Amino acid sequence: MSQEKKAIELAEDLASHRIDRRSFVRGALALGLGLPTISAVLQACSGEEAPKEPPKPETTEPAKPAEVPMEKELRIYNWSDYIAEDTVANFKKETGIEVIYDTYEANEELVAKLQAGASGYDLVCPSGYAVQVLLALNLLEKLNPAWLPNVGNISTVFRKTAFDPTDEFTVPWQWGTTGIAFRKDKVKAPPDSWAVFLDKQYKGKMTMMDDMRDVIGAWLRYRGKSLNSTNADELAQAKKDALEAKALLQSFISAPVKGQLVAGDVWVAQLWNGDTMQAKVESDQIDYVIPKEGTTIWCDSMCIPKGAPHPRAAHAFLDYILRPEVGASISKFTGYGSPNAKSTASMEKPVPYPTEEQLKLLEYQTDLGAASQQWDQIWTEIKAG
Repeated sequence: MSQEKKAIELAEDLASHRIDRRSFVRGALALGLGLPTISAVLQACSGEEAPKEPPKPETTEPAKPAEVPMEKELRIYNWSDYIAEDTVANFKKETGIEVIYDTYEANEELVAKLQAGASGYDLVCPSGYAVQVLLALNLLEKLNPAWLPNVGNISTVFRKTAFDPTDEFTVPWQWGTTGIAFRKDKVKAPPDSWAVFLDKQYKGKMTMMDDMRDVIGAWLRYRGKSLNSTNADELAQAKKDALEAKALLQSFISAPVKGQLVAGDVWVAQLWNGDTMQAKVESDQIDYVIPKEGTTIWCDSMCIPKGAPHPRAAHAFLDYILRPEVGASISKFTGYGSPNAKSTASMEKPVPYPTEEQLKLLEYQTDLGAASQQWDQIWTEIKAG
């Protein structure tokens, strides 16, 4: 049986409730399906009526801060270059808690490690779709509101998200957009459209991200369509545009392109706004624009893995980063927006929350449903073409 047929049967088993969400995710990962595809299937099936389960026993009230002793160690697993240089040191100085801080480069790396049973981490920072996969695998702990007195500082824009509608598992960390980074000393005029990646004068000096949703989504927006389109004709046109652009690209690459921009080896790159701002610190010739056709907006969140050995210290760190001045320092370093409304208010140059006009240009990535496999196939053909 082909991998594709196995994947279809697995999704059908989930939809008909022959298997639960956790079994589906484990099977899908074993087949090599990507996290965005797995998340999309989970979302597509989430609205269906699930089989009734026997009532669970009443749980006790969450422990109050004074009832649980503070641990003396904390282990954090986060994206690289995603926290201010002094955040951990200042937290340790104030609390006396020893922090072990490890980094990863992809949601897939994080999910694989937790799924394999890696124990010891107290905080992780998945993207929205990865949160849903981790929840399906029962790999996240609920937060204790009694230990988060600063949670009210979070802007309502980033509460009750599609991946955590009850705010029980996540504390938003940073938010941002995907746009165009460029070298002002190499590009004749600031690009204002995704069309720049079709401009032959920059052949070999451009990159787009190694990300299916962002690349195909960009070309959908270029044609005035939703970056979440499932229309076959619209996707066919996006594939055609992407292949035309690929002939002019140096490569598909994400975070590592920062160094190439700084060195001047790349002049135009599809990139996140925060990574662009980090590169701009090293070279004032780098700038960033949101294309006039529109682009992606996203939000990453801090979560506590199931069985975390230091839950009290994890909450202490979460509440610490929710302080206005701490959240502001993190966003100042990363270049991304702060979901903390009070942090934004205290910053000299914050990334402003989108205006009503800007929101018309920005879309969150949402459920692709049955079209997920079509997207996967198109991306495979783009990368191979």
